[in-house]
Amino acid sequence: MRILGLDYGSRTCGVAVCDPLGITAQGLETIVRREENKLRRTLARIAELAEEYQAERIVLGLPLNMDDTMGPRAQKTLLFKEQLERRTGLPVVLRDERLTTVEAEEVLIEAGVRREHRKQYVDKLAAVLILQGYLDELPRGK
Repeated sequence: MRILGLDYGSRTCGVAVCDPLGITAQGLETIVRREENKLRRTLARIAELAEEYQAERIVLGLPLNMDDTMGPRAQKTLLFKEQLERRTGLPVVLRDERLTTVEAEEVLIEAGVRREHRKQYVDKLAAVLILQGYLDELPRGK
């Protein structure tokens, strides 16, 4: 069972994948685009990765506000979810991603990654955190 995890942002999309047993998440890459609304290449790359890893679903981080409301970023994420489902044919599961980017930054700081290098890792690590949280909540057989 392979699952992709995504941290969708205005200019980047961090991508993670789980191991075949669905236990651990690993970062794959960060997809960068020049303009926020130019999603064709981003969707194509995610479809390629889903096929390459034979993913059976995608977990997409949903950036809710701290008061549980949906702001503009969450609305854009819902539209992206629909586009992903059409493009890949896979079910897309939404997962609350509040503070995952902050947590990813903290992990990188603790790891000693210099400030100027953190941006290239933070979205991919946020995708790992989103996917790992989802995996940790899946029921496990005995």
